[in-house]
Amino acid sequence: MAKDYLELTELLARIKEGVEDAFPDRYWVKAEIGSWSPRANGHCYLNLTQSDRGKPVADIRAMIWKWHFPQLKAFFEQESGQPLQAGITVLVRVQVSFSEMFGMSLFIDDIDPAFTVGEQALAKKRAIEKLTAGGYLEMQQELAIPRLPYRLAVITSKTAAGYGDFRRHLLENEAGYAFRLDLYEALMQGEQAPASIIAALAEAQEQPCDAILILRGGGSEMDLACFDDYDLAVAIATCAAPVVTAIGHDRDFHIADLVANRSVKTPTALADLFLDAYAAEDALLDDLQARVRRAVADRLGGMLRKVDSLAQRLRFAAGARIDRARAALDLKEALIKASDPRKILSMGYALVTGGDGKVLKSVAPVAAGDRIGVRFADGTITATVDSVKRN
Repeated sequence: MAKDYLELTELLARIKEGVEDAFPDRYWVKAEIGSWSPRANGHCYLNLTQSDRGKPVADIRAMIWKWHFPQLKAFFEQESGQPLQAGITVLVRVQVSFSEMFGMSLFIDDIDPAFTVGEQALAKKRAIEKLTAGGYLEMQQELAIPRLPYRLAVITSKTAAGYGDFRRHLLENEAGYAFRLDLYEALMQGEQAPASIIAALAEAQEQPCDAILILRGGGSEMDLACFDDYDLAVAIATCAAPVVTAIGHDRDFHIADLVANRSVKTPTALADLFLDAYAAEDALLDDLQARVRRAVADRLGGMLRKVDSLAQRLRFAAGARIDRARAALDLKEALIKASDPRKILSMGYALVTGGDGKVLKSVAPVAAGDRIGVRFADGTITATVDSVKRN
């Protein structure tokens, strides 16, 4: 017995008719852009997906016609500050379509940038609240970067332009400060970036270092979205070494910056952070040297002033002593002159000596007939004693 059947085209035509009857309007749909493929003909083909706990639960083809695509893309990027690309959650207006050749698909003719921005901001807010509740925001602040950091572990992509800028600025500094850099390569964007950076953090902690640096040379908000990952934030917060981030963004902050010990805007600013530490130490040493020189000069000046004062006092004391000695000498000279026998004789006195030549101070030893000498100021005579008369 022959079975009733439908031609495939008839079945698909009925499905098409049913779909169009069931979904006659345009609908706003929330989905994630799973794949993204702008074509040379101006159309853009993409897949819209939905996941539950990391597992895909829905997937459908979609496209934006070339007469909508340039305007939608420019509008989204201007309003959201990020590129329209795979990996972001969007709110798009779609028309359901079914083709006998290509099956079910969605045609996108409008997009709401505010929804994407709000979704990302909400996810970031929830992650920050969770980190705050766990005490992760303060953990890195308990670690101190050495005053003169030398050994630095760098987590980045080896080919990143920011890494090259950082190396040149740090290692080719005019002052000649020396540093040791150990590179730990990791992905710096995309879904796999957080896990890659976490692995690099674990490896970097196995070797002694003064700080671990996570750097990237800038990019769009979507490129930098990996730095809002909760697990990465926890890994940074619990790192045993101080972590400094230089993700290369100016307009916004990322959760990785919040939990890090320090954060700067660019890799060049990161190099300046360490160069400034050495320059500050140089300035401190120069100041100490100047202060020591001034102290020594002041001390020597004080000592010289004391020496001058002492020398002056010594000169004064020596002069006074010399004057006193001179006065005493003059007095003695006057006394000597005053007691000079010649001076006495010149006053009319005479000096009498016995026969033995000794000065006679009394008549007791003299007898009549003794020979005596009589000395005057201008000469001496010899005489014979005729008589002696005692008082």
